[in-house]
Amino acid sequence: MPIGWILPTPSSIIMHKDKLNTEPIMTEILKYESAGDVAVLRLDDGKANAISPTVLEALNAALDQAEEARQAIVLVGRPGKFSAGFDLGVMREGGPEKAQQMVLGGARLALRLARHPGPVVIACTGHALAMGGVLLLASDLRIGAQGPFKIGFNEVAIGMTTPIFLLEFARERIPTRHFQRSTVQAQIYTPDEAVETGFLDSVVEADQVFDVALGEAQRLAKLPRGPYLKTRALALAKTLDLIEETLDADLAKAFPA
Repeated sequence: MPIGWILPTPSSIIMHKDKLNTEPIMTEILKYESAGDVAVLRLDDGKANAISPTVLEALNAALDQAEEARQAIVLVGRPGKFSAGFDLGVMREGGPEKAQQMVLGGARLALRLARHPGPVVIACTGHALAMGGVLLLASDLRIGAQGPFKIGFNEVAIGMTTPIFLLEFARERIPTRHFQRSTVQAQIYTPDEAVETGFLDSVVEADQVFDVALGEAQRLAKLPRGPYLKTRALALAKTLDLIEETLDADLAKAFPA
């Protein structure tokens, strides 16, 4: 399965009230719902939820809104597919500069999730490959759906060198005994195996994954916010600082003009 299936990138905006509360739907591919102190971000492009410039723009706008509201986050994919990774169509057709900017945007999105001023929980509704796997590792807690799904990093398998930011998020979350198999050797895991390797925290039936993720986000949101954020920042400081320090130079080498 490729890390970035080609998908259309719709740009029209629609606004209406959601049944959970009064937050607007932000784009055709991402809906923002407010459930008290939790923002629910539903990513669904109708296909593979590949990470494209349009998806990055929508997710960053939603994070702006959640930050302003001081809400925790549940990021949920479409049934069967959380995210297949970067849109390889953009990489092939846009040239090195556009590819570099898209990957840089994905890395900065992961950093932003890891530093969001509130807990971040992912409802992993299916396949999560490459950048989809990075988003899992950048969150605070990950609930996966049971099913015949593939989770992991397949960059090396399709001829790509793994970027430093992916390696460092993996090093932070993945046990040492699984680190090289999951990164260098491109091992892909089932949801149950992904719990063992650190991509997921637990696996539930597919029709329960959102409810469980929302419950976890609500639980974490009730913890004292200041101590939670300070402790998380201390725990992740070395990893996130190293990613920041190496990001631009690493991607400039990966996508030479």
